Amino acid sequence: MSRLNRDQLVALAKSQIIEWSPQELKQHLDAGEKLTVVDIRERDEFVQGHLPSSTFIPRGHLELQIEQHQQDREAPVVIYCAGGVRSALAARNLQEMGYENVISLIGGFNGWKNAGYDFKIPTVLTEDQRIRYSRHTILSELGEAGQIKLLESKVLLIGAGGLGSPAAIYLAAAGVGTLGIVDFDTVDVSNLQRQILHGNKDVGRPKVESARDRIHDMNPDVKVIGHMEPITSANALDIIKDYDIVLNGSDNFPTRYLVNDACQFLGKPLVDASIFMFEGQVTVYDPNDANSPCYRCLYPDPPPPGEVPSCAEGGVLGVLPGIVGSLQAVEAIKMLAGIGEPLIGRLLMIDTLDMSFRTLKVRKNPECPVCGEHPTVTELIDYEQFCGLPSSVAHPNGQTTERELVLA
Repeated sequence: MSRLNRDQLVALAKSQIIEWSPQELKQHLDAGEKLTVVDIRERDEFVQGHLPSSTFIPRGHLELQIEQHQQDREAPVVIYCAGGVRSALAARNLQEMGYENVISLIGGFNGWKNAGYDFKIPTVLTEDQRIRYSRHTILSELGEAGQIKLLESKVLLIGAGGLGSPAAIYLAAAGVGTLGIVDFDTVDVSNLQRQILHGNKDVGRPKVESARDRIHDMNPDVKVIGHMEPITSANALDIIKDYDIVLNGSDNFPTRYLVNDACQFLGKPLVDASIFMFEGQVTVYDPNDANSPCYRCLYPDPPPPGEVPSCAEGGVLGVLPGIVGSLQAVEAIKMLAGIGEPLIGRLLMIDTLDMSFRTLKVRKNPECPVCGEHPTVTELIDYEQFCGLPSSVAHPNGQTTERELVLA
């Protein structure tokens, strides 16, 4: 059995693999070729800069994780390290796994940088954040890059009540960097059966303040912006425009229609949900998806006064908004991180009495007054009087009405 020293081992590996110079790699990338470019350096090297199109897999994890990023054994995979030595040895190992088109970058990252080509200095998690979000970052679909997306995201919650409470808690725990909360109600003892953002000590306090304290206690990474005012046609666009996604947790039709219309006009995805008694539903309306319906596609106009009862009249199982609000948080996280398949064009129906989940397909309505082919609603409308609700009581607190569930 022959014994090889370091240099002989590297020379042998290079004789068995393909190598590209930085110039060759640049040409292939500029030509638009689909390449899986993998940075196999250590974390402290990666954070100092990396190729813009690269995926970070430390050398010690390469063989274990490469299939999560490229399963096709015939697809080209470019590997680079700092100077081209580790990548040569790694490329040979991938060949042994059956990858037929593995390329090592000559000179590695240093060669790329010295050639004057662009590189990216990444945003990285702090050591405390790496510990806090470790269960996220080990998910291959999310990883550190996905967690950073969450930290850089802004989500607006309409209401800090039954739906807004669990959604806010799980979005904050997940590390969504900025949470806006629209609510001008105060905490009442009757809220505590389901609105888990608040406690006995908060009775009489504004819900926005109570929510801010609870979220900061859970995760100091999260910035909370309170909008302690009713959302109206006068301020809706200004409030919503700075957020990436809106979660609707309102309990009245004027707010629901207003928020839908504003999100459509601004091109903001809306994660919509409703609850009543023992049943709930969740869906996503995304104006950026040409096939996505909006709220008005399902319910073109608000109901007349007195047609449907509210949760205050019909009641609601306290745990139900916890289930539905958590699903809203899941949908928001999926869209922010760019993973999974959001509930666009699908309505998830939940009945907790028999614990059944049904998914209904919902289609864009070409006659929709907001997103249809010939829209008739082109500006925001306040519907308080139309719905028979005085503006003083039209505030979100996490409930909704039966009408949507019946019509769905």
